[in-house]
Formats: sequence, C-alpha cells, structure tokens
Amino acid sequence: VGRRHGVPVTSCAFAQFHYASMLGNKFSVIDMAEVHNMYYYNLVIQHRMDQRCASIRNLDFPLPRPGAPNDRPVSQEKAKALAGEQSDMVDAAIEAAIDAIENDGAEVITFGCSASFWLQPFVKKGLHEAGWDGPVLEGYSCAIELAKSMVNLGIDASSLMFPEDHPKRVRKKMVF
Repeated sequence: VGRRHGVPVTSCAFAQFHYASMLGNKFSVIDMAEVHNMYYYNLVIQHRMDQRCASIRNLDFPLPRPGAPNDRPVSQEKAKALAGEQSDMVDAAIEAAIDAIENDGAEVITFGCSASFWLQPFVKKGLHEAGWDGPVLEGYSCAIELAKSMVNLGIDASSLMFPEDHPKRVRKKMVF
C-alpha cells in the first residue's frame, strides 16, 4: 500500500533495531510479558538482528486478556508514575535496563510492546542516576523519524522488493 501511494511505511520494532544498531554494538529490548517476548524474539530473527540483540528482558506486566487475571494493570502503573508516585513497573524496567547493560552487554535500550513506550523517560532518568548514559529508544519516535528521513531523502520501498501489480520488467530468477 505504501509503495503504491508513495508513502514510506515504517514499524516501531524495525526502526528501533536499526537506530539502536547505529548507536551501539548491542541493544536489549525491555518488554511486557512472555507472550510478547516471543513475538519480539521472532522479529529479532526475522530482521536478522540476532547478532545485535543482547537480550529481551521481561517485566512480567501482561496486558489484559479475556478470562485472565489483570492483577498488575499497566494503566495503573503508568498513572502512578505520571503522578510522581512509586511504580513497580518503572522500578522493574530500570532494573531490567541496568541488568541488560551490566550482565548482557547492551549499549542501547529499546522497548518491545508499544504499551511500554511511556517508560522511556523514566528508564533514561533511572539509568542516568545509576551512572549509565546509553541511549534509550522508544518505537513511535524512531518510526516517525525514520519515515521523515525517507520523505526528506525522496525515497520509499524498493519496487524490486514490492513490485507493482503489473511491473514493466520482471526478473527471471530470485537469488539468495
């Protein structure tokens, strides 16, 4: 769709991975729950970032699901943090980021689920207070900035990767 209409299309994970790989040798992902961790694990493999990803750290704050208990509501943790109160989720994210740096070799911190992106300023501050000043990225900003740079460069996806319905030329062979 983006190619057809000349609109660059980006994604939060892809953008974070690539920005992180430009800012350091290894990045770690701070993520919400086991189910989403496995989704992100697949994205790391799919985008061939397994040599750049130091770890995926699980906060164990799953999003609500029908029929499942919601005993650690993310919305309440976010509200507490934004009100200047102590938040278990913020504390867990800062601890996970420190562990990723100290134990996994991460040089850049990213986030998994978009429901965790609000943690970015808190983790950045927590790392700074602990003496670590590495980049802390969140997906929305990375995806938006990547799309803006594509617009500024006058580029979008390759027509060789995403051909039109009836391309002028076709390749006879795909090489791996």
